Amino acid sequence: MRIPGIREDVVEKLKFMFEPDSVAVVGASRDPEKIGYQCLRNLVEGGYEGRIYPINPNASEIMGLKCFPSVLEVPGEIDLALIVVPAKIAKRAVEDCARKGVKAIAMITAGFSEIGNKEGEDEIVRICRENGIPLLGPNIVGIANSWKKCNASFCQSLPYAGKTAFISQSGALAIALIGWTWLYRVGLSSMASIGNKADVDFSELILYFGERDERTNCIAMYIEGLDAGPEFMEACRRVSPKKPLVALKAGKSERGVAAAASHTGSLAGAPLIYSAAFKQCGVIEVNSLIELFDSALALSLQPPMLGDFPLIITNGGGAGVCATDAAERYGIPISDTPPDLRESLRKYMPEFGSPKNPVDITGMGTADKYEGAIREALAHPGVNGLAVLYCHTAITSPMGVAEAIYRPYSELKPQKPIVAAFIGGSECEEASSWLKERGIPTFPSPERAMRALSALRAYGKIRERFGGAGAIKRA
Repeated sequence: MRIPGIREDVVEKLKFMFEPDSVAVVGASRDPEKIGYQCLRNLVEGGYEGRIYPINPNASEIMGLKCFPSVLEVPGEIDLALIVVPAKIAKRAVEDCARKGVKAIAMITAGFSEIGNKEGEDEIVRICRENGIPLLGPNIVGIANSWKKCNASFCQSLPYAGKTAFISQSGALAIALIGWTWLYRVGLSSMASIGNKADVDFSELILYFGERDERTNCIAMYIEGLDAGPEFMEACRRVSPKKPLVALKAGKSERGVAAAASHTGSLAGAPLIYSAAFKQCGVIEVNSLIELFDSALALSLQPPMLGDFPLIITNGGGAGVCATDAAERYGIPISDTPPDLRESLRKYMPEFGSPKNPVDITGMGTADKYEGAIREALAHPGVNGLAVLYCHTAITSPMGVAEAIYRPYSELKPQKPIVAAFIGGSECEEASSWLKERGIPTFPSPERAMRALSALRAYGKIRERFGGAGAIKRA
């Protein structure tokens, strides 16, 4: 059911959904193969410190927790009800939540508008709206808040903790990408599976994460279709000057449109219309899941790039050429190094090195050479952003180079972005993870590093357009 406009009271109440002090699992099960068991186990094993109330009329205890036959029998207040009962009894569960005064509902239960049961879905929404209860879903995988250690979902684990809120219209995709967050150290503050978005829509989630969640620096979205386009654009216009928004619009092909309709009942719409709307309201559009997560990683950790001069420092000419091509492809073409900086950089390379842009300190570039060149670049007022590329060689250790990147960054605290690419094997992966944990987005290829830097430049332009040119500090 389309939202009747942005509801500020709903946005405020979303704190009970993402930072609950108590969670009732309505449909908790003793069967390990049931979603009701998996959700309860995730709350317990994820380390959630709030009160957990399993709701099951046929059990007295599950996982050492006292069961209640209904939310009406729970002695305390309930911030969030996670509903996992079959669709045929979901309405009764929602009615009980309304009578109890539950503050928010996340409905995992499927079997509504995605299979044509629009009437049943609308009835549940009507009950929630009449009682002032925000409803997320139905047909979702759940929600997760890494900092609250609240895994109210059937995802395999909490995401790796970070500063990006991820809103996904696909539950299965959200589950799969949880593994990515750990593998690639792409941290999430919260994850919201939105499913059929029968009540709470993208716009209200954007406003919550953008204006009320201090743990979130960036909002990433997987979108199949929007029902409330004007509200979405209004929310994005409000948030984009404060926090970056990055979106992957799926369902662009003819078959993709049909797939989106059968998946969540969404109207995918014309891709060009979405792209135009994104530009108008300050959303950075990407074309793949990898781009979505790479861009979100950079945008959540680094300030925007305010200006069109990025400098590339590399120990491999080929890597520099690849980065140069990628920079032009992504809209940040490379210019020559300023003469004064060129002279300063010559100290950190052999005679056959190049102080041009890319700056090639050659395969003889040791960690101290990297550090010196990086200090010069970060301190120079003409450099708006920095990409550091490293190809693993016998004379350097990846961790040594990582430390050489981090030291000047941590000491100078530049309000200009820095990204890195480490090209090599397991030692490079280890160094890359070390840098990400310290706020420097690091990638396995020059192309991905430059794509991330281009997202930082895109957000710089959005800031200049919507909210002035002041840089955003990243904690």
